[in-house]
Amino acid sequence: MAVVSIVVAYLLGSISFSYLFGRILKGIDIRQHGSGNAGATNTLRVLGKGPAISVLLLDMAKGIIAVWLPVWLGTDSLWIQVLCGIAVIVGHNWPVYFGFKGGKGIASTIGVMASLAFWPSLIAGIAAIIVISITRYVSLGSLLFTALIPVLIIVMDRPLEVLLISLLVAVFAFVRHRSNIVKLVKGQENKLGSKKKAS
Repeated sequence: MAVVSIVVAYLLGSISFSYLFGRILKGIDIRQHGSGNAGATNTLRVLGKGPAISVLLLDMAKGIIAVWLPVWLGTDSLWIQVLCGIAVIVGHNWPVYFGFKGGKGIASTIGVMASLAFWPSLIAGIAAIIVISITRYVSLGSLLFTALIPVLIIVMDRPLEVLLISLLVAVFAFVRHRSNIVKLVKGQENKLGSKKKAS
């Protein structure tokens, strides 16, 4: 059941709701529009608020379901929950159904980390929302969120397994946002609400 849980978590993560909404609503591959990213922020730019909110919530739900899946299947192991969390994020970032070209995994990361470490995730999330509200840079808020969680997990003395996944997803986030980091440094990153090509 442990292996089944991990495989199912990856396949669940591979469901790209941003891509599906693009196909259903406009008959487009969203990865060829806006920033080219299959995620909630680009969905907002290309499809609008309603689809973007739906994609955000559905991607978060993937993370939550993946973490609890092994428990529902009778595998009561934090390590397996952590591995399922990693698997669903990997699936979102590199989906088997869509040529391994997916999103950046932040919404799914929120779902995973909120399930494994609620209070650190909540505090980091509030900080990220404040930064996004002030700067209107979603990428900056996303990076802050993933960077803060490991620190808060250490401060709040959460299990080692949870700390390790928080560090790994932070690495995922920074790697997937490397082009955004360059744009932020150069002052070229588009702000929330912009229709220009950015990520």
